[in-house]
Amino acid sequence: MNKLLATLIAGAFAVSTSAAMAQTAAPATPATPATPAMKSDTTKSSDAMKADEAKAAKEAKAHKKAAKNKQFAAQHAEMQKNSASSSSPMKQNNPVKTKSGTPATPATPAVAATPATPAVAAAPATPATGAMKSDTAAPKK
Repeated sequence: MNKLLATLIAGAFAVSTSAAMAQTAAPATPATPATPAMKSDTTKSSDAMKADEAKAAKEAKAHKKAAKNKQFAAQHAEMQKNSASSSSPMKQNNPVKTKSGTPATPATPAVAATPATPAVAAAPATPATGAMKSDTAAPKK
C-alpha cells in the first residue's frame, strides 16, 4: 500500500511539473514602451523613505569600513613598532655559524667478491587436495 501511494505521488509530481513547463509562455516584448503612470503622494513619500534608508545604509557601511581601516592601521603601526626594537630577531645581524673541520672523505664503493647468481623462475605453488571449496562435490538434492 505504501509503495502504491509513493508511486502515485511521484507520478502526480512528474505530470504536474511537465504540464507547468509546457504552459510557460515566452516573454513578450511590448511594441511601444509603457509610460509611467502619475504617482500619488503616498507612493512618492514611500519612494523618498526608501531612498533615505538606502542612503543611511550606505553611510553606515562607509563608517563601519572606515573604523575597520583605522583599527587595521593601528595594529599595523604597533607591529612595525614592535619589530623595530633592538631585541628583534629581524635586527640582529648574526650569520649562521657552521662547524669548521675537514671535509668528509668520499666513501669507497664495496665490490662484491662473488658474482650474483641468476634468478630462476619458480614453479607455481599448487594447493593441497581438498583445500578449495570447489574440490568437494556438492551433495545432490
